[in-house]
Amino acid sequence: MRKPFIAGNWKMYLDEASARPLVEGLAEACPEAADVGVFPPFTLLERVARWAEGSSLLVGAQDCHAEAEGAFTGEIAAGMIRDAGGTHVILGHSERRRDFGEKETLLAAKLRGALGAGLAPILCVGELLAERDEGRTIDVVAAQVDGALEAFSAEELAALTIAYEPVWAIGTGRVATPEQAVEVHRAIRERLASRFTESFAAAVRIQYGGSVKPDNAATLLGEAEIDGALVGGASLKLDAFLPIIRAARVPAE
Repeated sequence: MRKPFIAGNWKMYLDEASARPLVEGLAEACPEAADVGVFPPFTLLERVARWAEGSSLLVGAQDCHAEAEGAFTGEIAAGMIRDAGGTHVILGHSERRRDFGEKETLLAAKLRGALGAGLAPILCVGELLAERDEGRTIDVVAAQVDGALEAFSAEELAALTIAYEPVWAIGTGRVATPEQAVEVHRAIRERLASRFTESFAAAVRIQYGGSVKPDNAATLLGEAEIDGALVGGASLKLDAFLPIIRAARVPAE
């Protein structure tokens, strides 16, 4: 059975004074029923990893460069993330796609770099509102999955998590209905099965992301196809993030 994975993407928020009590509270309260991770800005990564030491709380970065090293001013290599104590990395978030023009070719290269450094990636996919309105959601998401993963084997992708984040739901307060989310999650899993194997597809965790909050978490996470959540704003405060974490349950056999 797939263990739920709840990940908090802090984006460009929090400083040491606000981050430390959040991390320590999560480290103390994380249940065994779900994997829980936080993804702080690069400046906090090493400190967050240190504060989480000895707990089950996972720590990762919000992006990485494709290359292991080089003259890339302002960039961070996957190995540097690992050296700072990170074990995971988010790739292809819609804000990276929208604001920095990231495409599947680049994401495939970043994925290669992350896996080469021993990081477990969360690959984000999702459609724009116009694409949903045009009935192209499944085609768009399938193309994103194919483009990022086509050069890899199932064995190389053993640590992969996919996050389905409808772009129109990120930071807008709008949320995909459970039916909408499940439809896309099933389509992603079917795509993975056709490109790789049924067993691989069955093992990959697919999170939902997009305005996940305490008042909608239980409904979304109650769906067997939804294997957790990639949470933005609600992950910045303990009293908002913990109810989402506690809503996650391992599906009954």
